[in-house]
Amino acid sequence: MDSTLLDDALTGDSPHVAPPPAPEPPDAQPPVEPATPTTPSPKWSRRAAALVAVAVLSGGTAAVATHALDDRGATTIFGNGASTSAGRALALSGAKLDVAGVVEAVGPSVVSVRATVARAGAFGGTGEASGTGVIISPDGEIMTNAHVVEGASSVKVTLAGESQARTATVVGSDADSDLALLKIENVSGLPAATLGKSADVHVGDDVVAIGNALALRGGPTVTRGIVSALDRTLATGDSTMTGLIQTDASISSGNSGGPLVDATGKVIGINSAVAASGQGSSAENIGFAIAIDNALPVLDRLRNKTAAAAAGYLGVRTADPTDGSRGATVVTVDAGSAAEQAGIQPGDLITAVDGKAVDGAAALGAAIKSHTPGSPVRITLIRDDQTRTVTADLSQRPTT
Repeated sequence: MDSTLLDDALTGDSPHVAPPPAPEPPDAQPPVEPATPTTPSPKWSRRAAALVAVAVLSGGTAAVATHALDDRGATTIFGNGASTSAGRALALSGAKLDVAGVVEAVGPSVVSVRATVARAGAFGGTGEASGTGVIISPDGEIMTNAHVVEGASSVKVTLAGESQARTATVVGSDADSDLALLKIENVSGLPAATLGKSADVHVGDDVVAIGNALALRGGPTVTRGIVSALDRTLATGDSTMTGLIQTDASISSGNSGGPLVDATGKVIGINSAVAASGQGSSAENIGFAIAIDNALPVLDRLRNKTAAAAAGYLGVRTADPTDGSRGATVVTVDAGSAAEQAGIQPGDLITAVDGKAVDGAAALGAAIKSHTPGSPVRITLIRDDQTRTVTADLSQRPTT
């Protein structure tokens, strides 16, 4: 990846030393529901650690996309006995992860993806974005990231062991989930990957990441690691990704859309982004994959050309607390919104939605978006050191 682009993506203010965002102007605040973008190209928010979408961009196609990173997430407690609190047996000794065996099983399903896209800037023309995909059906369906093929006028995929690239069509793409479905027409018998269940994944499980790192010639790059955390939520300027798997398996530019595989050779996630060092902070081997259980419903919708369900709208703008509290601090409340009608006020600390804890503004936004307009939700909040619960009947996002 162009180092200048990477450096540009790594600037930002540290949330640990900066005061909470001022209420004015409103668009300076992290919204509960990401605002509708005003330009075709998304502009990602920036904080102490930047999240970098891991497609290789060449020919001046676009700037590196960065996301705000909220690294407070699920806490794992390890027991001292022969099993965890969840009753899972601890294997203190046994066979090591067979990386070569995993690669042999999954490698034939991994493809290189190259998209021709319009070049940004005064010179115009076209450029190329490179990423990775994984074959999910013998008749040529391929799963990858939406940002790999965003704005593509043509897409080529190269299968393992083949010299000549094949043409693929974009069946559908969903930027909010960062997933896209590609299709090679008139083929059969392709080596489809075996999909696992991310619900069965545990922190500490061995994983292998496979992908077209840095678009290097000679086949995909393989790295190994563990599951570092589960159920991460990350906010961008216009979307929120939830339920992500965090891993320390090295992921580099070009790995976008490649599989994160468990020790049995099953795909449990789709690699999407990495954390990179930002101003006043550092990050090493912090990558994120879209959990396969969350990806499959999106792919079904793309396959069937079904529109995404409308998301609920609360009508508040929030910020992450700066004092170590868990929750989302309300900065502004829209007039006439569901939040105002429920009695939510600026300064409230929202800690849960329908009894499920929310940790940060991004998590609150994701919790609200998971409901449809008209749904009643219970909002737990703290005001003047007192906890109270209110009910808000969600509306639909205003069109203007």
